[in-house]
Amino acid sequence: MYRYDHHDHQIIKERVAQFRDQVRRRIADELSEDEFRILRLQNGLYLQRHAYMLRVAIPYGMLRSPQIRQFADIARKYDRGYGHFTTRQNIQYNWINLEDTPDILEQLAAVEMHAIQTSGNCMRNITSDQFAGVAADEIIDPRPYAEILRQWTTFHPEFAYLPRKFKIAINGAQEDRAAIAVHDIGLTVVRNELGEIGFTVMVGGGMGRTPILGSVIREFLPWQHVMTYLEAILRIYNQYGRRDNIYKARIKILVKALGAEEFARQVEEEWLDLKDGPATLTQEELARVASYFSSPAYASLPALDAGYVQHQQENKAFANWVKRNVKPHKVAGYASVVLSLKKPGVPPGDASAGQMDFVADLADQYSFGELRVTHEQNLVLADVRQSDLFAVWQEAKTHGLATPNIGLLTDMICCPGGDFCALANAKSIPIALDITDRFNDLDYLHDIGELELNMSGCINACGHHHVGNIGILGVDKDGSEWYQVSIGGAQGNHAAIGKIIGPSFSAGQMPEVIERIIRVYLRERLENERFIDTAQRLGIAPFKEVVYATPIKTVEHRGEDAGAALAY
Repeated sequence: MYRYDHHDHQIIKERVAQFRDQVRRRIADELSEDEFRILRLQNGLYLQRHAYMLRVAIPYGMLRSPQIRQFADIARKYDRGYGHFTTRQNIQYNWINLEDTPDILEQLAAVEMHAIQTSGNCMRNITSDQFAGVAADEIIDPRPYAEILRQWTTFHPEFAYLPRKFKIAINGAQEDRAAIAVHDIGLTVVRNELGEIGFTVMVGGGMGRTPILGSVIREFLPWQHVMTYLEAILRIYNQYGRRDNIYKARIKILVKALGAEEFARQVEEEWLDLKDGPATLTQEELARVASYFSSPAYASLPALDAGYVQHQQENKAFANWVKRNVKPHKVAGYASVVLSLKKPGVPPGDASAGQMDFVADLADQYSFGELRVTHEQNLVLADVRQSDLFAVWQEAKTHGLATPNIGLLTDMICCPGGDFCALANAKSIPIALDITDRFNDLDYLHDIGELELNMSGCINACGHHHVGNIGILGVDKDGSEWYQVSIGGAQGNHAAIGKIIGPSFSAGQMPEVIERIIRVYLRERLENERFIDTAQRLGIAPFKEVVYATPIKTVEHRGEDAGAALAY
């Protein structure tokens, strides 16, 4: 993965010193909160319900083991012993003292990390496929392009004050695992009829108050022009994006207002002044950055390890874990392992300091010292020998990281919600834990099969509820917390926005609501049909009929500040 050069080190060192002085001035009341707000947001620092929250950038989800050990150390010293991995492949700390933030940023800089551009109206962390570079279905490794775009967008004056936050995702495989359709810009690596590499460019996707799937504005963009073409997009957005209304400021609103065809025409016209200019990507620069992503020293191994097969035959629990948590690898004899951060009783995406130290050790021992963060809020060991999988499973179990639920209902995406976030209308962590309690039978989960349940505490959709097969949105109703349910959303190659089934529910009703939805699916599914296929085939009517057929008894749930009160 990419390593800082002297320019990177100098930039981050100067930024830490600058912010240290800004914090000093704020504590001394030389800066008002209004004056300080924009400065702290430029360094990923939010003021939430109970404390400051610091969001740390993890570019395209890649980590070296010393970096996650530093995360663990920060969690122990400055937080409450844990961190929260997010849907943008970042990590958040929810209990930060203002005076500690410069020291935290200095610690991060020591391992080539920072919190720049994790908030504010700027280009946010660029995300990608968690299996980039190792996926069996990969066309080309997208990480060099993601890194080039990261360097290019950092402190770029054109992108420093956009109408609203801006998110890019890039996918290099046949299967979209980066949710590109719901990003401001989604890039897909493709080959044309001559075998040349380029990108399909999708613009105007997003969730939030107005969920929209992006529109393709260019079927094939030669890779050399990725920066100049994206700059043309950003110029049109910067010039015409709305700044008078925060709810209508995203690029999706502009694309919808103009129409995708007209927006594309304006971009192409703007691009004429940029094409073949200084920002044109050269083969030499691509090769330089790509060299940081060269394949590790893989051993020559048989395609299928005999011991690995035998362990599966002799141990049902291991076989179940392999089925859900082990993914195919492009190199014979290797596999990728997803470490579940969705153990029952733990807020989805949270990892304790001890767990972070442990996965760093696992990475060093079994996966060339590297880790990945998924936008589904789990961790990945990308390069594990098949012969080591049984040992990895046994060790992961001892630290609560081997729940065999990847892709199942309890592998839910969940934002921190009202337990922490000042923007949230309702808590999400207690609801997630209550639903997990209801579906804690692994045999039942495996019978239900693949199902994505996503939950957000407010309309900002940090939990990606719009593209959940089942989506849950926290809403405010006369000062009370209620939950709206949608069905039929999907990410990936066949992305879709879910449809709301009807009136909202109380917190105590939610586990029964999900149970009723699942009962309809189990009754109506065809052989080998996934939940999303059944839901899209039938529509919401049969689910709505059963959910609202009889009153739902409100049961006691985890109550106030359940997520905030959890100790690690």
